[in-house]
Amino acid sequence: MVKARHAEIAGAGLGGLAAGIALAQRGWSVRIHERSPELRMFGAGIWLWENGLRSLAALGVEQAATKRARRIETLVVKDQHGRVLMRREFGARDRMMLPPRADLYNALIARADELGIDIVTSSPIVAATPHGELVQESGKVHKADLVVAADGAFSRVRESLLLGRRVDYLDEGYTRLLIPRRDEDPPTEITEYWNGSRRLLYDPCTDDLNYVCLCCHVDDERGRRIPVDKESWLESFPTLGGIIERIDAVGRWDRAMRVTCRAWSRGRAVVVGDAAHAQPPNLGQGANLTFQNALSLAAYLDEEQDIPRALLRWEKKERPLTDHVQRWTDLYGRVASAWPERFASRRSQVLELATKLPWVDRQLNKAARHIPVGAG
Repeated sequence: MVKARHAEIAGAGLGGLAAGIALAQRGWSVRIHERSPELRMFGAGIWLWENGLRSLAALGVEQAATKRARRIETLVVKDQHGRVLMRREFGARDRMMLPPRADLYNALIARADELGIDIVTSSPIVAATPHGELVQESGKVHKADLVVAADGAFSRVRESLLLGRRVDYLDEGYTRLLIPRRDEDPPTEITEYWNGSRRLLYDPCTDDLNYVCLCCHVDDERGRRIPVDKESWLESFPTLGGIIERIDAVGRWDRAMRVTCRAWSRGRAVVVGDAAHAQPPNLGQGANLTFQNALSLAAYLDEEQDIPRALLRWEKKERPLTDHVQRWTDLYGRVASAWPERFASRRSQVLELATKLPWVDRQLNKAARHIPVGAG
Protein backbone atom coordinates (compact mmCIF):
# COMPACT_ATOMS: atom_id res chain seq x y z
CA MET A 1 0.00 0.00 0.00
CA VAL A 2 1.38 3.40 -1.02
CA LYS A 3 1.78 5.79 1.90
CA ALA A 4 -0.27 8.99 1.58
CA ARG A 5 1.82 12.06 0.85
CA HIS A 6 1.74 14.84 3.41
CA ALA A 7 1.56 18.62 2.95
CA GLU A 8 2.22 21.42 5.45
CA ILE A 9 0.68 24.77 4.50
CA ALA A 10 1.42 28.25 5.90
CA GLY A 11 -1.74 30.38 5.89
CA ALA A 12 -5.41 29.53 6.26
CA GLY A 13 -6.74 32.18 3.92
CA LEU A 14 -8.44 31.48 0.60
CA GLY A 15 -5.25 30.19 -1.03
CA GLY A 16 -4.15 27.94 1.80
CA LEU A 17 -7.58 26.39 2.20
CA ALA A 18 -8.02 25.88 -1.56
CA ALA A 19 -4.61 24.22 -1.88
CA GLY A 20 -5.27 22.05 1.16
CA ILE A 21 -8.65 20.93 -0.14
CA ALA A 22 -7.32 20.17 -3.62
CA LEU A 23 -4.55 18.01 -2.16
CA ALA A 24 -6.77 16.28 0.43
CA GLN A 25 -9.24 15.31 -2.30
CA ARG A 26 -6.40 13.43 -3.96
CA GLY A 27 -5.47 11.48 -0.85
CA TRP A 28 -2.89 13.77 0.75
CA SER A 29 -2.82 14.34 4.49
CA VAL A 30 -2.80 18.09 5.10
CA ARG A 31 -2.05 20.41 7.98
CA ILE A 32 -2.63 24.17 7.67
CA HIS A 33 -0.99 26.68 10.00
CA GLU A 34 -2.74 30.01 10.70
CA ARG A 35 -0.89 32.70 12.62
CA SER A 36 -4.08 34.30 14.00
CA PRO A 37 -5.86 32.83 17.03
CA GLU A 38 -9.06 32.36 15.02
CA LEU A 39 -10.18 31.88 11.44
CA ARG A 40 -11.62 35.15 10.25
CA MET A 41 -12.09 36.67 6.82
CA PHE A 42 -11.77 40.40 6.17
CA GLY A 43 -13.43 41.96 3.15
CA ALA A 44 -16.83 42.52 1.61
CA GLY A 45 -17.97 40.86 -1.61
CA ILE A 46 -15.95 38.85 -4.10
CA TRP A 47 -16.19 38.45 -7.87
CA LEU A 48 -16.39 34.84 -8.99
CA TRP A 49 -15.92 34.44 -12.72
CA GLU A 50 -16.50 31.24 -14.68
CA ASN A 51 -12.94 29.98 -14.11
CA GLY A 52 -13.30 30.53 -10.37
CA LEU A 53 -16.74 28.94 -10.22
CA ARG A 54 -15.51 25.86 -12.09
CA SER A 55 -12.56 25.61 -9.72
CA LEU A 56 -14.78 25.92 -6.65
CA ALA A 57 -17.11 23.25 -8.05
CA ALA A 58 -14.15 20.89 -8.40
CA LEU A 59 -13.19 21.69 -4.81
CA GLY A 60 -16.72 20.82 -3.69
CA VAL A 61 -17.68 24.26 -2.38
CA GLU A 62 -19.40 26.16 -5.20
CA GLN A 63 -22.98 25.63 -4.03
CA ALA A 64 -22.27 26.47 -0.39
CA ALA A 65 -20.18 29.51 -1.32
CA THR A 66 -22.76 31.00 -3.71
CA LYS A 67 -26.07 30.03 -2.07
CA ARG A 68 -26.87 33.70 -1.29
CA ALA A 69 -25.07 35.22 -4.27
CA ARG A 70 -26.63 37.24 -7.04
CA ARG A 71 -26.19 35.92 -10.56
CA ILE A 72 -24.77 38.83 -12.55
CA GLU A 73 -26.05 39.40 -16.08
CA THR A 74 -24.23 42.57 -17.12
CA LEU A 75 -21.14 44.62 -16.22
CA VAL A 76 -21.12 48.26 -17.36
CA VAL A 77 -18.48 51.00 -17.07
CA LYS A 78 -19.69 54.62 -17.30
CA ASP A 79 -17.88 57.95 -17.29
CA GLN A 80 -18.86 61.09 -15.40
CA HIS A 81 -21.44 61.97 -18.06
CA GLY A 82 -23.16 58.59 -17.98
CA ARG A 83 -21.52 57.55 -21.24
CA VAL A 84 -21.08 53.76 -21.49
CA LEU A 85 -17.40 52.95 -21.99
CA MET A 86 -17.65 49.18 -21.77
CA ARG A 87 -20.40 46.57 -21.53
CA ARG A 88 -19.88 42.89 -20.70
CA GLU A 89 -22.70 40.34 -20.90
CA PHE A 90 -22.70 37.05 -19.00
CA GLY A 91 -24.32 33.78 -20.04
CA ALA A 92 -24.84 30.19 -18.98
CA ARG A 93 -21.28 29.16 -19.88
CA ASP A 94 -19.67 32.47 -18.98
CA ARG A 95 -20.97 33.18 -15.49
CA MET A 96 -20.34 35.79 -12.84
CA MET A 97 -21.60 35.52 -9.26
CA LEU A 98 -20.95 37.81 -6.35
CA PRO A 99 -21.23 36.31 -2.84
CA PRO A 100 -20.08 37.89 0.41
CA ARG A 101 -16.45 36.97 0.98
CA ALA A 102 -17.35 35.47 4.37
CA ASP A 103 -19.73 32.97 2.71
CA LEU A 104 -16.93 31.75 0.48
CA TYR A 105 -14.49 31.50 3.38
CA ASN A 106 -16.91 29.58 5.56
CA ALA A 107 -17.65 27.16 2.73
CA LEU A 108 -13.93 26.44 2.33
CA ILE A 109 -13.50 25.93 6.08
CA ALA A 110 -16.44 23.52 6.18
CA ARG A 111 -15.04 21.55 3.23
CA ALA A 112 -11.60 21.37 4.85
CA ASP A 113 -13.19 20.01 8.03
CA GLU A 114 -15.17 17.48 6.01
CA LEU A 115 -11.93 16.20 4.44
CA GLY A 116 -10.19 15.89 7.80
CA ILE A 117 -7.69 18.69 7.20
CA ASP A 118 -5.91 19.73 10.41
CA ILE A 119 -6.06 23.52 10.83
CA VAL A 120 -3.83 24.83 13.62
CA THR A 121 -4.41 28.42 14.78
CA SER A 122 -1.92 30.62 16.67
CA SER A 123 0.80 28.91 14.66
CA PRO A 124 2.94 31.55 12.90
CA ILE A 125 5.29 30.16 10.25
CA VAL A 126 8.42 32.16 9.48
CA ALA A 127 10.35 30.08 6.96
CA ALA A 128 10.53 27.00 4.77
CA THR A 129 13.28 24.95 3.16
CA PRO A 130 13.45 23.38 -0.30
CA HIS A 131 13.71 20.00 1.43
CA GLY A 132 10.09 20.11 2.59
CA GLU A 133 10.20 21.80 5.99
CA LEU A 134 8.09 24.56 7.53
CA VAL A 135 9.62 26.43 10.44
CA GLN A 136 7.46 27.87 13.19
CA GLU A 137 8.30 31.09 15.00
CA SER A 138 9.05 28.95 18.05
CA GLY A 139 11.71 27.09 16.05
CA LYS A 140 9.74 23.88 15.68
CA VAL A 141 10.16 22.24 12.28
CA HIS A 142 7.36 20.44 10.43
CA LYS A 143 8.53 18.01 7.74
CA ALA A 144 6.43 17.11 4.72
CA ASP A 145 6.52 15.86 1.15
CA LEU A 146 5.34 19.33 0.12
CA VAL A 147 5.28 22.70 1.88
CA VAL A 148 3.07 25.53 0.66
CA ALA A 149 3.48 29.25 1.28
CA ALA A 150 -0.01 30.78 1.28
CA ASP A 151 0.75 33.51 3.80
CA GLY A 152 -0.16 36.53 1.70
CA ALA A 153 1.53 39.32 -0.20
CA PHE A 154 4.04 39.96 2.59
CA SER A 155 4.91 36.25 2.75
CA ARG A 156 7.79 35.51 5.12
CA VAL A 157 7.92 31.98 3.80
CA ARG A 158 8.36 33.14 0.20
CA GLU A 159 11.20 35.42 1.20
CA SER A 160 12.92 32.70 3.23
CA LEU A 161 13.07 30.71 -0.01
CA LEU A 162 14.34 33.74 -1.97
CA LEU A 163 11.52 33.34 -4.47
CA GLY A 164 10.35 36.95 -4.51
CA ARG A 165 11.42 39.33 -7.25
CA ARG A 166 9.40 42.47 -6.54
CA VAL A 167 6.72 43.72 -4.19
CA ASP A 168 5.33 46.92 -5.68
CA TYR A 169 3.10 49.47 -4.01
CA LEU A 170 0.83 50.96 -6.67
CA ASP A 171 -0.65 54.44 -6.96
CA GLU A 172 -4.25 53.49 -6.22
CA GLY A 173 -6.17 52.09 -3.30
CA TYR A 174 -9.60 50.74 -2.47
CA THR A 175 -12.23 50.94 0.23
CA ARG A 176 -14.49 47.88 0.03
CA LEU A 177 -17.67 47.47 2.06
CA LEU A 178 -21.21 46.14 2.14
CA ILE A 179 -24.31 48.34 2.24
CA PRO A 180 -28.00 47.48 2.78
CA ARG A 181 -29.90 46.65 -0.37
CA ARG A 182 -33.02 48.56 -1.48
CA ASP A 183 -35.81 47.37 -3.74
CA GLU A 184 -34.95 49.94 -6.40
CA ASP A 185 -31.30 48.83 -6.69
CA PRO A 186 -30.34 47.11 -9.97
CA PRO A 187 -30.52 43.39 -9.14
CA THR A 188 -28.20 41.82 -11.71
CA GLU A 189 -25.95 44.57 -13.13
CA ILE A 190 -22.53 45.64 -11.87
CA THR A 191 -21.85 49.29 -12.66
CA GLU A 192 -18.46 50.97 -12.39
CA TYR A 193 -18.65 54.76 -12.43
CA TRP A 194 -15.58 56.84 -13.36
CA ASN A 195 -14.89 60.48 -12.64
CA GLY A 196 -11.30 61.69 -12.96
CA SER A 197 -9.05 59.39 -10.94
CA ARG A 198 -11.95 58.16 -8.78
CA ARG A 199 -14.13 55.13 -9.35
CA LEU A 200 -17.23 53.90 -7.55
CA LEU A 201 -18.14 50.29 -8.16
CA TYR A 202 -21.67 49.10 -7.38
CA ASP A 203 -22.20 45.32 -7.18
CA PRO A 204 -25.41 43.41 -6.43
CA CYS A 205 -24.43 40.86 -3.80
CA THR A 206 -27.34 39.13 -2.00
CA ASP A 207 -31.05 39.76 -1.45
CA ASP A 208 -30.10 41.97 1.51
CA LEU A 209 -26.69 43.42 0.67
CA ASN A 210 -24.79 45.22 -2.06
CA TYR A 211 -21.02 45.40 -2.38
CA VAL A 212 -19.47 48.83 -2.99
CA CYS A 213 -15.84 49.60 -3.82
CA LEU A 214 -14.40 53.12 -3.77
CA CYS A 215 -11.14 53.53 -5.68
CA CYS A 216 -8.87 56.58 -5.65
CA HIS A 217 -5.27 57.70 -6.08
CA VAL A 218 -2.97 57.41 -3.05
CA ASP A 219 -2.60 61.20 -2.99
CA ASP A 220 -6.37 61.68 -2.71
CA GLU A 221 -6.53 62.30 1.04
CA ARG A 222 -10.31 62.82 1.22
CA GLY A 223 -10.94 59.88 -1.09
CA ARG A 224 -9.07 57.40 1.11
CA ARG A 225 -10.39 58.73 4.41
CA ILE A 226 -11.96 56.27 6.88
CA PRO A 227 -14.76 56.71 7.88
CA VAL A 228 -15.63 57.47 4.26
CA ASP A 229 -15.92 61.18 3.48
CA LYS A 230 -19.39 60.92 1.95
CA GLU A 231 -19.56 64.61 1.07
CA SER A 232 -16.38 64.33 -1.00
CA TRP A 233 -17.57 61.23 -2.85
CA LEU A 234 -20.95 62.82 -3.46
CA GLU A 235 -19.17 65.76 -5.12
CA SER A 236 -17.58 63.30 -7.55
CA PHE A 237 -20.74 61.25 -8.09
CA PRO A 238 -23.74 63.52 -7.45
CA THR A 239 -26.23 61.11 -9.01
CA LEU A 240 -25.23 58.28 -6.65
CA GLY A 241 -26.43 59.79 -3.38
CA GLY A 242 -28.72 56.84 -2.81
CA ILE A 243 -25.69 54.55 -2.68
CA ILE A 244 -23.27 56.86 -0.87
CA GLU A 245 -25.69 57.70 1.94
CA ARG A 246 -25.85 54.01 2.92
CA ILE A 247 -22.11 53.75 3.56
CA ASP A 248 -21.39 53.46 7.29
CA ALA A 249 -18.22 53.66 9.37
CA VAL A 250 -17.22 50.06 8.65
CA GLY A 251 -14.49 49.54 6.08
CA ARG A 252 -10.83 50.10 5.45
CA TRP A 253 -8.71 51.59 2.70
CA ASP A 254 -6.07 49.26 1.24
CA ARG A 255 -3.29 50.30 -1.09
CA ALA A 256 -2.99 48.21 -4.22
CA MET A 257 0.01 45.90 -4.44
CA ARG A 258 1.63 43.67 -7.00
CA VAL A 259 3.84 40.67 -6.17
CA THR A 260 6.15 39.18 -8.78
CA CYS A 261 8.14 36.01 -8.09
CA ARG A 262 11.42 34.81 -9.54
CA ALA A 263 9.85 31.36 -9.46
CA TRP A 264 6.83 29.75 -7.85
CA SER A 265 8.74 26.86 -6.31
CA ARG A 266 12.06 25.65 -5.00
CA GLY A 267 12.55 21.96 -4.38
CA ARG A 268 9.55 20.72 -2.40
CA ALA A 269 8.34 24.22 -1.49
CA VAL A 270 5.76 26.20 -3.49
CA VAL A 271 3.95 29.55 -3.23
CA VAL A 272 0.26 30.11 -4.03
CA GLY A 273 -2.28 32.93 -3.92
CA ASP A 274 -1.22 36.47 -3.03
CA ALA A 275 2.19 35.17 -1.96
CA ALA A 276 2.76 34.30 -5.62
CA HIS A 277 0.78 36.86 -7.59
CA ALA A 278 -0.91 39.59 -5.51
CA GLN A 279 -2.47 42.16 -7.82
CA PRO A 280 -4.91 45.09 -7.80
CA PRO A 281 -8.56 43.99 -8.04
CA ASN A 282 -9.36 45.87 -11.24
CA LEU A 283 -10.28 42.71 -13.19
CA GLY A 284 -11.56 40.84 -10.13
CA GLN A 285 -9.42 37.80 -10.95
CA GLY A 286 -7.03 37.53 -7.98
CA ALA A 287 -9.02 34.96 -6.00
CA ASN A 288 -10.19 33.14 -9.14
CA LEU A 289 -6.57 32.61 -10.24
CA THR A 290 -5.76 31.42 -6.73
CA PHE A 291 -8.46 28.75 -6.91
CA GLN A 292 -7.58 27.54 -10.39
CA ASN A 293 -3.85 27.48 -9.62
CA ALA A 294 -4.42 25.54 -6.38
CA LEU A 295 -6.61 23.06 -8.22
CA SER A 296 -4.15 22.58 -11.06
CA LEU A 297 -1.24 22.27 -8.60
CA ALA A 298 -2.85 19.20 -7.06
CA ALA A 299 -3.62 17.79 -10.51
CA TYR A 300 0.00 18.09 -11.68
CA LEU A 301 1.25 16.52 -8.44
CA ASP A 302 -1.20 13.67 -8.99
CA GLU A 303 0.37 12.93 -12.36
CA GLU A 304 4.00 13.09 -11.24
CA GLN A 305 5.63 11.37 -8.26
CA ASP A 306 8.74 13.56 -8.51
CA ILE A 307 7.44 16.59 -6.60
CA PRO A 308 10.09 19.19 -7.61
CA ARG A 309 9.65 18.22 -11.26
CA ALA A 310 5.86 18.39 -10.98
CA LEU A 311 6.08 21.88 -9.48
CA LEU A 312 8.29 23.10 -12.32
CA ARG A 313 5.92 21.65 -14.91
CA TRP A 314 2.91 23.22 -13.16
CA GLU A 315 4.49 26.68 -13.17
CA LYS A 316 5.56 26.42 -16.82
CA LYS A 317 2.02 25.56 -17.90
CA GLU A 318 -0.05 27.70 -15.52
CA ARG A 319 1.94 30.84 -14.82
CA PRO A 320 1.65 32.53 -18.25
CA LEU A 321 -2.08 33.14 -17.75
CA THR A 322 -1.52 34.60 -14.27
CA ASP A 323 1.22 36.89 -15.61
CA HIS A 324 -1.12 37.98 -18.41
CA VAL A 325 -3.84 38.96 -15.94
CA GLN A 326 -1.36 40.88 -13.79
CA ARG A 327 -0.29 42.93 -16.82
CA TRP A 328 -3.85 43.70 -17.90
CA THR A 329 -5.15 44.56 -14.43
CA ASP A 330 -2.22 46.98 -14.07
CA LEU A 331 -3.04 48.54 -17.44
CA TYR A 332 -6.70 48.90 -16.47
CA GLY A 333 -5.71 50.69 -13.25
CA ARG A 334 -3.34 53.07 -15.04
CA VAL A 335 -5.98 54.02 -17.60
CA ALA A 336 -8.60 54.50 -14.89
CA SER A 337 -6.56 56.32 -12.23
CA ALA A 338 -3.53 57.86 -13.89
CA TRP A 339 -5.08 59.49 -16.96
CA PRO A 340 -4.77 63.30 -16.71
CA GLU A 341 -8.17 64.73 -15.73
CA ARG A 342 -8.01 67.46 -18.37
CA PHE A 343 -8.08 64.70 -20.99
CA ALA A 344 -11.01 62.80 -19.42
CA SER A 345 -13.16 63.23 -22.53
CA ARG A 346 -10.41 61.78 -24.71
CA ARG A 347 -10.13 58.82 -22.33
CA SER A 348 -13.83 58.12 -22.80
CA GLN A 349 -13.44 58.17 -26.58
CA VAL A 350 -10.43 55.87 -26.55
CA LEU A 351 -12.00 53.37 -24.15
CA GLU A 352 -15.33 53.29 -25.94
CA LEU A 353 -13.55 52.34 -29.14
CA ALA A 354 -10.96 50.00 -27.61
CA THR A 355 -13.36 47.88 -25.58
CA LYS A 356 -15.39 47.11 -28.69
CA LEU A 357 -12.38 45.46 -30.34
CA PRO A 358 -12.55 41.63 -30.18
CA TRP A 359 -8.82 41.47 -29.40
CA VAL A 360 -9.20 43.69 -26.32
CA ASP A 361 -12.19 41.67 -25.18
CA ARG A 362 -10.13 38.47 -25.45
CA GLN A 363 -7.28 39.93 -23.41
CA LEU A 364 -9.53 41.26 -20.64
CA ASN A 365 -11.47 37.98 -20.38
CA LYS A 366 -8.76 35.45 -21.12
CA ALA A 367 -8.75 34.05 -17.58
CA ALA A 368 -12.53 34.18 -17.12
CA ARG A 369 -13.03 31.98 -20.17
CA HIS A 370 -10.23 29.56 -19.29
CA ILE A 371 -11.18 26.03 -18.26
CA PRO A 372 -8.98 25.20 -15.26
CA VAL A 373 -6.91 22.02 -15.19
CA GLY A 374 -8.64 19.61 -12.88
CA ALA A 375 -12.08 21.17 -13.33
CA GLY A 376 -13.26 18.55 -15.82
